[in-house]
Amino acid sequence: MSDATAVPTHCPYCALQCGMKLRPTGAAEPPAEVVERTDFPVNRGALCGKGRTAPSVLSSRVRLTGPLVRSPGSGALEPASWEEALSAVAEGLRRTRADHGPDAVGVFGGGGLTNEKAYALGKFARLVLATSQIDYNGRFCMSSAAAAHQRAFGLDRGLPFPLEDVPRTGCVILVGSNLAETMPPALRYLTELRENGGKLIVVDPRRTRTAEQADLHLAPRPGTDLALALGLLHLVVAEGRVDEEFVAERTTGWEAARAGAMAHWPEHVERITGVPVPLLREAVALFCDAPSGMVLTARGPEQQSKGTDTVGAWINLCLATGRAGRPLSGYGCLTGQGNGQGGREHGQKADQLPGYRKLDDPAARAHVAGVWGVAPETLPGPGRSAYELLDALGGEVRSLLLMGSNPVVSAPHAAHVEDRLRSLDFLAVADVVLSETAALADVVLPVTQWAEETGTMTNLEGRVLLRRRALDPPAGVRTDLEVLHALAALLGWEKGFPADPEEVFEELRRASAGGPADYSGISYRRIEEERGVFWPCPETGPGEDDHAGTPRLFLDRFATADGRARFVPVTHRPPAEETDADYPVVLTTGRVVAQYQSGAQTRRVAELNAAAPGPFVELHPRLAERLGVAEGEPVAVVSRRGRTVAPARITGAIRPDTVFMPFHWYGEGRANTLVNPALDPVSRMPEFKVCAVRLERG
Repeated sequence: MSDATAVPTHCPYCALQCGMKLRPTGAAEPPAEVVERTDFPVNRGALCGKGRTAPSVLSSRVRLTGPLVRSPGSGALEPASWEEALSAVAEGLRRTRADHGPDAVGVFGGGGLTNEKAYALGKFARLVLATSQIDYNGRFCMSSAAAAHQRAFGLDRGLPFPLEDVPRTGCVILVGSNLAETMPPALRYLTELRENGGKLIVVDPRRTRTAEQADLHLAPRPGTDLALALGLLHLVVAEGRVDEEFVAERTTGWEAARAGAMAHWPEHVERITGVPVPLLREAVALFCDAPSGMVLTARGPEQQSKGTDTVGAWINLCLATGRAGRPLSGYGCLTGQGNGQGGREHGQKADQLPGYRKLDDPAARAHVAGVWGVAPETLPGPGRSAYELLDALGGEVRSLLLMGSNPVVSAPHAAHVEDRLRSLDFLAVADVVLSETAALADVVLPVTQWAEETGTMTNLEGRVLLRRRALDPPAGVRTDLEVLHALAALLGWEKGFPADPEEVFEELRRASAGGPADYSGISYRRIEEERGVFWPCPETGPGEDDHAGTPRLFLDRFATADGRARFVPVTHRPPAEETDADYPVVLTTGRVVAQYQSGAQTRRVAELNAAAPGPFVELHPRLAERLGVAEGEPVAVVSRRGRTVAPARITGAIRPDTVFMPFHWYGEGRANTLVNPALDPVSRMPEFKVCAVRLERG
């Protein structure tokens, strides 16, 4: 179906940012309908159920339509005017700064904010609040992959090639990703890969719908992906499959990385991972016999306390076999959140300035300060990472401004994080719906959604996209940019925080110019005309043609000082928390197809709730038999941090020593209550994907 009168836009959910069109209905339920958009190359018209039903959340029936302020008398959130609400936020932040200093004020952002909003939020924190305490929930998404990217290649972009290259490669190793449920329209790329004669290897402790598509499924024990990658590299060396010419000409550090791999012989790796040696050998043969190859990782290997090293081991496998910096080959990360890529490039991450500049780099500080019209020395230094910031709430951080995140459900050790939020002197939340986190706030600011505002997003390919406003928001709702503009004015900054998104983007272009993520050559006009522009895309000089953007990175050189990729020596180490007699089972977490992230929006859509009405505990029949539990009966999962209860889902598609829970729900089935907040020393990523638990009859 097509409709030339509908507004071209993009899905509000994952990092595919699937193209769609929206046509206003003129009705309240829903106010718009989705129309197929076949011209956008990523999804070619296909949408999952979340995308098809996205207009349901635009309904005034399920969303916030006016500000709320907590009454000092009743303690309840009560309707208020925008003037009252904004004044209360400004006063709360001002009072904390006056009493405890600027770093007592925190800012927490989201991976779904547009580039313009992420940029403005970072600028607001560092200029208006003068605080270093800003981070965002994207830290929980792909920070380990980003850190490994930086170490190996000198630049972090989720995919260094467009998705259209995936079906044309010879072999894909997909590690810790269930695309069939997390990004359904992307599954076609793997289907086309196999139709073209390519091979698919899936690494996952569960036999997911994605793993069922594979030529080879490796099911390691959660937390052992690092050992698995090292074991494969050991076999590459032992079998004489190293691309010696590529290693010599385009890399450094091979000898140390080789020595680390040789300590992980196949039988040792089998004992650690549970993957039989013959399957390890088969994986190496499939990958190395193909003329080209890719390794794609997702949250499985990344959300670990050794996630950066784990991703680094998979990158080492690519480098040793010459599967990087060449056409149809390379390592890539499948970004999860809608703007997980752009969200960290432009300043809402604790250690970064716009353009992916480092906050502790004097040249970077000077450039951005020049764009902002302030002295470089006035910019705060790096602050706490996301979990460390949440953990500090109510202590060193006394007030918090939160935009576009629901950490009460999504953060690790979630009950503790909820306690920390409750202990704050002041909490302000800007959101579309009254999420579990917003319900704790002193002030709730209702903001516009994707279809009601214009802004840019950067998808998992590094393609910068434009979402155009398709319909008017309810009268009592404002954009996040309007909120920041008003708060800045109330706090003494009359200029520098425009509410117009294109004006913000023009400043973002200048701030990013010359940085690793250079957007200076990208404009709203170009994005519309070219269906997205890949960064880096520097601005050209007068009379020169526009820079074409960079769909494929590293083909000539890597983004390091000498142009060579760096092997990083790594070695396996166990999870931060191993199983024992008291907690003998491993818990891993993830998503289901009908819900998204904390579920704050998707749980308000009837069709999605019908498909996935609540949490569950997936366990193997042998484990269920030992526990004496039948399908659908309540199971309690207990970790050192808490207890959850959810119905049993019994299946032979999971390892007998492992249980799985989706993390989209609050209440007694909140999976992240159990999760270990142990942090990766480099990326500061919490260990979502592996913790020790015991099971009890519920």
